[in-house]
Amino acid sequence: MQEISTKPYLLRALYEWCTDNGYTPHIAVRVDNQTRVPRQFVRDNEIVLNISFEATSQLQMGNEWIEFSARFSGKSHKIEVPVANVLAIYARENGQGMAFPVDSAGGEATDSGADDDAADEAITPVKAGGTGPRAVEAEPVAATKAEDTDETPPPDDDGSKGGGRGHLKVVK
Repeated sequence: MQEISTKPYLLRALYEWCTDNGYTPHIAVRVDNQTRVPRQFVRDNEIVLNISFEATSQLQMGNEWIEFSARFSGKSHKIEVPVANVLAIYARENGQGMAFPVDSAGGEATDSGADDDAADEAITPVKAGGTGPRAVEAEPVAATKAEDTDETPPPDDDGSKGGGRGHLKVVK
């Protein structure tokens, strides 16, 4: 019998930690042909999703898939993300979380077989910074219209202006 990866357990644990502390859990996802998300919000084959209780309906975080319904621009979408495609999970408010290695950069999803053991050993704690075009939040399920905000991203840790693309920074 093949051993189950630790990744889905860590995702569920960090999700619970975020919600217990009043933070908003987000996941960064590599999008491929097995990932079901609204494609108009995908940038560079990646998307960041708010998976908080308020932004999702029927959230299920299984060992192979993360599934839920969410609204984007007022329209409900069924979201399906292979756990193998999750790049990171973090709290929006303070950026604390964890990044995961993901094999292959596009096209078809890789088999979640023997490579999972190597991936589990390379899990890295991260602090997410900046907000960019890839940071997409699903609307709360009860909402019917997206909220407009004119927030500018804070400067990055190196003093340069944030903006462009979101990034994850390793915290030691």
